Amino acid sequence: MNQYPLWKYLLVLVVLVGGTLYALPNLYGDNPVVQISGSDKATLTAANRERIEKVLSGEKAAPISSSMEGDSLILRFKDTDTQLKAYGLVRDTLGYNYSVVMNLAPATPEWLKNINALPMYLGLDLRGGVHFLIEVDMETALNSAVERYVGDLRSLLRSDKIRYRTIKRTGQQIDIKFAKVEIRDQARDRIHQEYRDLVLKGSDRDGVFYLVVKMGEQEQRELKKFALKQNITTLRNRVNELGVAEPVVQQQGDNRIVVQLPGIQDPAAAKGILSATATLEYRMVDEKHDLQTALQGRVPPASKIYYERNGQPILLYKRVIVTGDQVVDAASGFDSQTGSPMVSVTLDGKGAKKMGQNTRDNVGKRMAVVFIERKTDTRRVDGEIKKTSRLVEEVISVAVIRDSFSKRFQTTGLDSADESRNLALLLRAGALAAPVEIVEERTVGPSLGQDNIDQGFRSVIIGFMLVLVFMFMYYRGFGMVANLALALNLVIIVAVLSLLQATLTLPGIAGIVLTVGMAVDANVLIFERIREELRSGNTPQASISAGYSKAFLTIADANVTTLIAAVVLFAFGTGSIKGFAITLSIGILTSMFTAIVGTRAVVNLAWGGRRLSKLSI
Repeated sequence: MNQYPLWKYLLVLVVLVGGTLYALPNLYGDNPVVQISGSDKATLTAANRERIEKVLSGEKAAPISSSMEGDSLILRFKDTDTQLKAYGLVRDTLGYNYSVVMNLAPATPEWLKNINALPMYLGLDLRGGVHFLIEVDMETALNSAVERYVGDLRSLLRSDKIRYRTIKRTGQQIDIKFAKVEIRDQARDRIHQEYRDLVLKGSDRDGVFYLVVKMGEQEQRELKKFALKQNITTLRNRVNELGVAEPVVQQQGDNRIVVQLPGIQDPAAAKGILSATATLEYRMVDEKHDLQTALQGRVPPASKIYYERNGQPILLYKRVIVTGDQVVDAASGFDSQTGSPMVSVTLDGKGAKKMGQNTRDNVGKRMAVVFIERKTDTRRVDGEIKKTSRLVEEVISVAVIRDSFSKRFQTTGLDSADESRNLALLLRAGALAAPVEIVEERTVGPSLGQDNIDQGFRSVIIGFMLVLVFMFMYYRGFGMVANLALALNLVIIVAVLSLLQATLTLPGIAGIVLTVGMAVDANVLIFERIREELRSGNTPQASISAGYSKAFLTIADANVTTLIAAVVLFAFGTGSIKGFAITLSIGILTSMFTAIVGTRAVVNLAWGGRRLSKLSI
């Protein structure tokens, strides 16, 4: 009696061994690393790597190991002092055309990596890192949308040969001046037919007939909502360049975004990556007017002088065809006819319509891609910190329109395959739908994160030891079985978190501590039921069997109700609440296994199949 079939013993053994293996990487900790990546202006080569390693060795800041992971060079160091020294040396050696950041990387041995045994991620409060609160400039987003409407309405009226005097933007409205009221009414009907979301209103001033065009309230709300979502997507794609494990990029309120980068120790580098997000605009090259005349100061009203990355000036029309936020996909490759590098671009429906109309009318002419970046400079003036914003605009690609196209097309004229890959990456990452500004910055140092880990670990150990002592004193031999199951439960929780590559935070540790207390509840119910059976005069073997079978439904009910609460917390909570809910849910499921299946296996091995006069319970 009270014997498991062989497969159940093997199941417990497999879970024990597997849990131990996949929990083991968390004991090795992290190495301070310097992560080096190329950029659109400079490519990381093997020569760069040799040069860096030679400089570091000469300055007694040699890494304990170096390896290429993807397109980045990872240099591992024994301590943060050497890491900091190496960071300065690498930055001085390579200059600022390369991305050089200080980070933390797992020190997991290769034999564990080979079986995909990796440590769980640690949140910002445990690992340290940087926290940014970013505000989206919704006013500029609305103004940009109105500016696009100016160009669209001008093209619409010209194509329909509806004569107007002037069309200009005033704040967030467009004023179109007409000579006759009949022409204004004709324009209103045509604009309403093409753009039904716009609010149109006639206005007569000093004998002149105006048509005032505004975006509707619903369209403005949708535009702001889109701008926020687009910026979140763009920032998330950008922070991936840092190689951060489990970065947090989420909405806060109606116009702010929270970005948390665990493990990053260089806030300046992180800010550089975030500020690198920019917009793209497709514009036609003005080939009707002379560039040299424009450079002398006589710029045509509908055109503007831009500069390519090599410093070469170029005259472009002010009218924007499509912007980067209308690109839904991009891939680099080579032109099948010429073999030159190219980028294949896919536009959304609205962008495809505009591009199709423009290219049909401009076959054989050149179109440019303008990269626009808004940077914020911080200076101290008279003891006060002043922030100034500046706009950086440069032409990254100029190509000839070979044929009409709309939704899908190729951008050629690129210098190299690297440039085409970088352009495709930028387009896939998306453009910021509105400018952003970092309004709050916090740095959590690794030492503070380690303090949190130590305190959390201490709380788990104290709770664990108190439960061990209580169970041993109250239930004796069976109490030791429960203690063994509790230890196995902790190992399995850590293993599951590592397998899922979940992020552990302080609230997650709180969930584990709570699980430690709850994990023995099932065994308490089972052991008390066994005691009742013994007091009723049943034999020890029958009491063990009855204790496990009769307590099962009660245990299931209690754990299922707690699991439902944890699922609700995960579904409706955010951030730290989700972390608590995840560890609590995993702990409930693992404790059910260890308390029922695991302890029963040990009890069966220790007391099953033998004649017993009493039990150590």
